[in-house]
Amino acid sequence: MKPTTRLHDLGQSLWLDNITRELLNSGTLKRYIDELSVTGLTSNPTIFDHAIKNSATYDGDIAKASPAKSAEDVFFDLALADLSRAAEMFQPAYARTDGVDGWASLEVSPLLAHDTNRTLAATRDLHRRGGKPNLFIKIPGTKQGLPAIEAATFAGIPINVTLLFSREQYVAAADAYLRGVERRIKAGLNPAVASVASLFVSRWDVAVSGKVPGELTNRLGIAVAQRTYKAYRDLLASARFQRVANAGARAQRLLWASTGTKDPKASDILYVKALAAPFTINTMPDGTLHAFGEHGEVGEMLAPDGGDCETVLAEFAKAGIDLDALAARLQDEGASSFVKSWNDLIACIDKKRTAIRKAS
Repeated sequence: MKPTTRLHDLGQSLWLDNITRELLNSGTLKRYIDELSVTGLTSNPTIFDHAIKNSATYDGDIAKASPAKSAEDVFFDLALADLSRAAEMFQPAYARTDGVDGWASLEVSPLLAHDTNRTLAATRDLHRRGGKPNLFIKIPGTKQGLPAIEAATFAGIPINVTLLFSREQYVAAADAYLRGVERRIKAGLNPAVASVASLFVSRWDVAVSGKVPGELTNRLGIAVAQRTYKAYRDLLASARFQRVANAGARAQRLLWASTGTKDPKASDILYVKALAAPFTINTMPDGTLHAFGEHGEVGEMLAPDGGDCETVLAEFAKAGIDLDALAARLQDEGASSFVKSWNDLIACIDKKRTAIRKAS
């Protein structure tokens, strides 16, 4: 049995953290589904920036776009075309699991990360344009994003909460989701609105690289994930969640993001092996997926009580790492990184449109 199959059978969903038109056209995504147990897909502005910038596959659609359309609207047309195809490929998993699995994700413009009202308006628009039951709209779990997450959930829109870096940020996002669900119950609406909460892992270790004792190398991201997993399990066992579940609500699943190993000296399956846990998702780039499929190891599942995470995190505190401040910084830097990719992406589309017009 392949390691990916074993991990899936133990209760963790394996999603791909990538999307390109070549991936769809070549049959590669279909092979991932059939051979590597992939049951979902995530995207972000950086992924689409690379996909469109490094390929001529999108040029035909860019050329056909109305000159009256903004580059942003052209991008969302391109992205939705790709993600709609991916969502259709995941439809069997979506149907088989009654909507628990089998999702694709599209992010709102990162320029809106600190604007609640515009984030909500964009979320509604993309959900309408997407038109697929298994398409998540991604909203960042920033302070301004939280009210939009609550409002979108109340509106019945499936949300992937992105850019979460700590237990505290996860708990705030889970609370926003539950508030939306509780409002639906109070209004007599179906509370079964799907959602996932995406915790970014590897960026913690990049941030403290060379700043902590050697024995703590590549241990911070996993410890933060363990701490967050405990909060997740505690929430699922809470009276609050059990009340809404009794009314028909579903759990917002915890998703491990940024699980590709950044340290060339570390195992290329470091975060996949360490974060095996039932009723979670690991979304990984192609390289990490292939590596785990080829030589992955499935060891013990994550401990519901967080294991030794508090001891490990105390060691980082002794080494001078302010976890709360670093979590806030990582979220801000993550948002800024997506803004840069977004600006590059829009500029790339504008450049291609200009070149196409000149050539015609």
